[in-house]
Amino acid sequence: MKTIVKIALIIGVIGSIMSCKSTFNASETMEVQENRNALYQEIITNPSQFNEFIDLAQQDEAARKIMMQNHMQMMESGKMKAIMENNPEMKEKMKSHMQKMMEENSEMNEKMQTKIVDKMLNDPEGRKMLMQKMHEHKEMQEDMKAKMMQKMMNDPEMKEKMMEKMKNMKEGSKEHKHNR
Repeated sequence: MKTIVKIALIIGVIGSIMSCKSTFNASETMEVQENRNALYQEIITNPSQFNEFIDLAQQDEAARKIMMQNHMQMMESGKMKAIMENNPEMKEKMKSHMQKMMEENSEMNEKMQTKIVDKMLNDPEGRKMLMQKMHEHKEMQEDMKAKMMQKMMNDPEMKEKMMEKMKNMKEGSKEHKHNR
């Protein structure tokens, strides 16, 4: 009888020790909003954990795309400019990082160039500067001609404006020839 009690006691102790073992299930933990907020807060308040998190995110293609989209939205909204004005060191790091990202990601490079060209075309001063640059660089001139033609084909309003300008330029040059 003493042996049976000892065996039952040992089984009970071992069973209770094994059942007390904590199991962590990340997906269950993340289902509760309070848990998510606590986890996010812990990560963002600890610089080393935050850097580790960012490094992990940059290794994942989908996460990198989301981060780039968010970054672009910040730049477009002006939030990034406000942050950079207060921190020149960060501004320099950001410039070098953007340059590196554009060299590595041709899709991003194309998007950025398109946005820059669009901004310049909508601003008279920018348009003038763009034209100067095009005259200085022949390969840029060919590339820009192709992009502008593509944009004109996609934007009937712009096409109409360009046709009107070309018509006015021809009329102006005819008048100039007749006045000689």
